[in-house]
Amino acid sequence: MKNTNKCMDVVEKDTAIISKASRAPYFPLVIKNGRGSIIEDMDGNKYIDMFSSSAVLNTCHSHPKIVEAIKKQVDNYIHFSTDYMYAEPQVRLGEMLTKITPGDFKKKVCFGLSGSDGNDGAIKLARSYTGRSKIISFIGAYHGSTYGAISLSAISLNMRRKIGPLLPEIYHMPYADCYRCAFGKSKESCSLECLEYIKMAFRNYIPPEEVAGIIIEPMAGDIGFAVPPKKYMEELYCLCKNNGILFIVDEVQQGFGRTGKWFSIEHFSIIPDVIIMGKSIASGLPLSAIIAREEIIDALEMPAHLFTVQGNSTCAQAAIATIEVIENEHLIENSMVMGEYIKERFKRIKKRHELIGDIRGEGLSIGVELVKDRITKEKDTEAAIKICYRCWEKGVILIFLAENILRVQPPLVITKEEASTALDIIEETIEEYVEGKISDEALNVVKGW
Repeated sequence: MKNTNKCMDVVEKDTAIISKASRAPYFPLVIKNGRGSIIEDMDGNKYIDMFSSSAVLNTCHSHPKIVEAIKKQVDNYIHFSTDYMYAEPQVRLGEMLTKITPGDFKKKVCFGLSGSDGNDGAIKLARSYTGRSKIISFIGAYHGSTYGAISLSAISLNMRRKIGPLLPEIYHMPYADCYRCAFGKSKESCSLECLEYIKMAFRNYIPPEEVAGIIIEPMAGDIGFAVPPKKYMEELYCLCKNNGILFIVDEVQQGFGRTGKWFSIEHFSIIPDVIIMGKSIASGLPLSAIIAREEIIDALEMPAHLFTVQGNSTCAQAAIATIEVIENEHLIENSMVMGEYIKERFKRIKKRHELIGDIRGEGLSIGVELVKDRITKEKDTEAAIKICYRCWEKGVILIFLAENILRVQPPLVITKEEASTALDIIEETIEEYVEGKISDEALNVVKGW
C-alpha cells in the first residue's frame, strides 16, 4: 500500500471543518503540485490525471504560459473594481471570446465567477429580453449550485431538499439520452419521442408564447456524456425559432476544446442565441462568461448581473493565455486525435468484458458505462466505485458519474504515451474487478457524485 499519511491528516481536518455540502469525496487525495497531465500528492505519490479537475484544467496543470500571464498581471495589480471602472484585460478577453464563439453577428459579454452564476444570468437575460417567464431545462441536467442553477438542474434530490421554494416557471423535459431512452426506444425505433414530448407539453400545459428560453447542454455532462442525435438538436432549434424562444447552450463543462471543437454545439452546426461558459475558461481561476447577441445582453439593466470581482483582471489574463495556448498548441486537434485513440482502446476492452455497456462522447469527453447486464442495462455502481478506487491506488485519477459511468476527461495536452499507460492500468483494473480481486474497502471510502 502507498503511504498517504500526510494526505489523511488533511482529510481528517477537512472533515472536521469544511461543510459536507461542498464535498463528494472519491479518494483521500490532497494535491501538492501538478505539471502537464501528472499530479503529485502530499505524500509524494504521482498520478496520471484522467479527469482534469472536473474538466477545469483543459490546458493542463500549471501550464507555464498561463502561470507566466498570471504572475505578470499580479505584479501589476490583482484586481480593481470593474463594476465601477474599466480594465483592459477584461475588454481584450471579451473581444477574443466573441471571435471564437459561433455566429457572424454583433455579440457582447457578461462576466461572472462560476458556471452557476452564468446559468442564473442566462435565466435573467431570457426573461428580460423576451418578456416571458417560463424556462425549459432537462431531466439529468446539472447547471450548478446557485438558486437559479439548482432550479434548472434535475439530477439530484439532495440539491433540492430542504431549501425550497426554488425559482418558479422552470419545467424539465426528458433529455435525448439514446442509451437510456426515457421512452424505451432503441436508435432503430426512435421517432424523436423526447422532442414530441415537448411539443405535447406545448399543446397541453406550457403555452409556447410564454417560454423565454430552452437551456440545454449539447452534451449532457453529469448524466454521462449523452450525445443527442443531430436531427433532434436541429428540430429542437427549429422549435425554438418558430416560437420566438431563445436557444441557450450550457458549455460550462464541454467548452474550450474539450469535445474537439471550441464548443460542443458546433458538432451540430447550430448557432445558439446564448452561450454559457465557465470551468476551463481561465484554467483554474474563478471566471464565467455569457456570450449572446448584443440586443439580448443589453436587455438587462444595471445592476441586474453585476459582481464586484466580475472579469477580475488576473482571471482575465489567465483566460487570454488559455485561449492562446489552445490555439497555438493545437489542443483542439489533439483532443480529437486522443479522444479517438482512447475510445478505440475502450472498445477493445468492451469486446472482452460484458461489464462495459456503452462508450460515448466526443473528443476528450468520454463516458464509459458499466452495467451488470447489457440487455437490462442495470447499473453496476459497485464496479464503478471499486475500479476508480483501485486506479487511484495504482496511480491513475479516474472518477465516475451517474452512479456507474467512468468519467474520462484528461487534459487536452495528454500524450499518447501517458494515455496508453493510464489505459493499461484501467484495463488491468477492470480485469481485477471481473475476477473478484478488488476488496470492498473502496465501498467504505468512496461517496462520489
